[in-house]
Amino acid sequence: MVESAMFESVLVANRGEIARRVFRTCRELGIRTIAIYTALDADAPHVRDADEAVEVASYLDADAVVSAAVEAGAAAIHPGYGFLSERAEFARAVAKAGLTWVGPTPEVIEQMGRKDAAREIAVAAGVPVVPRGEDSPYPLLVKAAAGGGGKGMRIVRAPEELDEARAAAAREALSAFGDETLLIEKYVERGRHIEVQVFGDTHGDVIHLFERDCSVQRRHQKVIEEAPAPTLTDEQRDLVLTSAVALAKQVGYTGAGTVEFLLDDATGEAYFLEMNTRLQVEHPVTEEITGVDLVALQLRVAAGEPLGVTQDDLRVDGHAIEVRVYAEDAFEGFLPQAGRTSIVRWPSGARVEHALESEQVVSTAYDPMLAKIIVHGADREEARAAMVKALDTTAVLGLTTNTGFLRVLAASDAFRDAEIDTAWLDRNDVPAPDADVPRTLVAWISAMLSAVSDTTTPFRADGWRLAGSPAPTIVDLDRSVTVDRLSGRVASDGVSHVVRQISAADHVLVAVVDGVRHWAAVVSTSSTTGGRVAEIVHQGQRFDLSPPDRVAGAAAHHSDGAVAAKMPGTVIDVRVQVSDQVEEGQVLGVMEAMKMEVSLRAPFAGTVTVVGVGAGSQVPLGAELFVVSPDAE
Repeated sequence: MVESAMFESVLVANRGEIARRVFRTCRELGIRTIAIYTALDADAPHVRDADEAVEVASYLDADAVVSAAVEAGAAAIHPGYGFLSERAEFARAVAKAGLTWVGPTPEVIEQMGRKDAAREIAVAAGVPVVPRGEDSPYPLLVKAAAGGGGKGMRIVRAPEELDEARAAAAREALSAFGDETLLIEKYVERGRHIEVQVFGDTHGDVIHLFERDCSVQRRHQKVIEEAPAPTLTDEQRDLVLTSAVALAKQVGYTGAGTVEFLLDDATGEAYFLEMNTRLQVEHPVTEEITGVDLVALQLRVAAGEPLGVTQDDLRVDGHAIEVRVYAEDAFEGFLPQAGRTSIVRWPSGARVEHALESEQVVSTAYDPMLAKIIVHGADREEARAAMVKALDTTAVLGLTTNTGFLRVLAASDAFRDAEIDTAWLDRNDVPAPDADVPRTLVAWISAMLSAVSDTTTPFRADGWRLAGSPAPTIVDLDRSVTVDRLSGRVASDGVSHVVRQISAADHVLVAVVDGVRHWAAVVSTSSTTGGRVAEIVHQGQRFDLSPPDRVAGAAAHHSDGAVAAKMPGTVIDVRVQVSDQVEEGQVLGVMEAMKMEVSLRAPFAGTVTVVGVGAGSQVPLGAELFVVSPDAE
C-alpha cells in the first residue's frame, strides 16, 4: 500500500461508480479529489464525493477535460475506464499540459490498442495467438483490427459467406473506429474468456495479480466476472500468467493492464486476444482475492515509485465474484431503460460500487451500467451463495434493471457448475422469474392496508412503519383476492399460501410464505379508482402490479391498440399515417436508444387512428406513439 500522498490532487476524467471508486482511494491517501461533470450530472453522487468539481460540455471533450484539470490545479489525471482511458492523444495532451497521466505511455496505448499490432508483439514475446484464417478450417472470425466490444465482427461458416462478411465488418469498423482494417482468424465455437491482471513500473519490474474468468458474456459484453478462473488446469494457468508477463515486458508496459486470452474448450489451448491498457471494470475481484488496492498501485507507479510488491509476495485468498447491474429489461430483449428511481436498496455484507440513489434520474445519455456488486468467499461455492443472497436483497424501484436476470443466472446449475462459455447466453434463454410469490406478497400487503387506516405504512410512497408481529395471513390469488387476516391464508384459483410477517419497515418486507423466508422491497400507492397498486422487487426482479397487469414484462402495446415506447430513445422512422390500414405485426415505426433499434408493430389488424410522433422525436419509456383501432367485424 502507498504510505503517503504522492500527488497533491487528482482529477478523474470519468463519472459514475468508477469516479467514486478512485476518489475513495485518493481520500485514504490524503489526495485532493477533483470531479468533472456535465449539466445533466450536476448533482450526481460522484460530484458530491469530490473535494472540487468543474463543469464540462462533454466527458469526451479531451481539451475541455485537460483545461478543467489545469483550472482546478490538478497534479494528475486518472481516466478511469471507457471514455478517454485508451486514447493515446489524450494521454499526450495531459503530459503536454504538465500533468501526470495515470496510465501507460501513449506509445504503448497505440501499439496495444490495435489487434494487428498487438498480435505481432505477442508473437515476438513467444505468446500463443489465435491461428490465422488461412491456417484454419471454417468457421472463421472476421474482426476489426482497431476496435472491440463486438463491433466489426462476423462469424463465417462457409467460403461463400466470406466476401459478404468482410464487407459488412469493414463498413461497421469504419463507422465505429474510423478504420476498416480487418483480421481473419480461427473461430472458437466454445471457449472461455480468461484475463490476467498485470502491473509494470518505470523501474523495469512487471508482475501479475493472477487471472479472472469473464466467460459469462452476452454479445461480447461481460455480465459476471470472477477470480480466480474455476476451470483452468495448472498447466493452463501457468501458461496464461507467464505469457501475460512476457507480453507486458516485451512492450515495456507501465501501470495497470489486462491481457486477455481465449481458452478453446475443444482443444484446451489458450490464445492471446488483446490487451486493455487501463483499469478494468472487473478489477474489484482481483482486489478481493489479493488484498491489493489496484488504484493505489496505479498512483504509485504514475508517481515514478517502484511497485513495492514482488511476485512472491502475492497469494490468492479465496474466491470473488462480480456482477454488473444495468438499466435494461433483460427479459424483454435487453431493452435500455431510463427514468427516475423511487427506492434503491443495496445489499449489506457485499462490496457495492455504485452511483445510484433513491429519487435519481437515469438517462440513456450515458453507459447503462449502474453498479457492480462484489462478494468474496472462502471458495467459489461460498462466494456464489453470497452473491445470490446479495442479489436477493438488492432493489431498484421506479426503473427496471437486470438484477433479477443476474440472480437467476447466479443461482443456475450452469453457473454453479462453471459450464458457461462465452457464447452460452447467446445460445440459451434464461427463464424469467415466477410472479407467484410477488403476487402473494402484494395481495397480503393490500389486504393488510385495506384493513387498517394507518396512512404511514412502510409501503406507502412516502415511507411506512408496521409494528408488532401479526398472525399469519392466508392470501388467495385469483383476480378477486380473499385474505384471512387471522389465519394468514391467501388463496386463488384453488391455490392458497400462508404468509407470516417477520418485519416491515422503510419499504422492505421480510415474510415467510409457505415456510420459505422472502425479502421484498415494495412501494404501495392509492390508484385513481380508490384501490391500491404496487411495485415490488423480489429476488432482484421488479414487478409492476399496476393495472393493466404487466408482471410478465413491459408490454409493447395494450389491448386498446395503443403502441407505447418500449424504451426511452429517439424515433428514427415513422412508416404510417392516420387512416392507414395495417396488418397485425406490421411495422409502424422504428426507435433507437443505446445503439439498439426496436421496431414498433401493430398489435392487431386495423386502422391507424393516432400517430403521436415524428421522425427525430425524443420519447420517454411508455410514451404512447401510435394507436390502432380494430376493424369492425
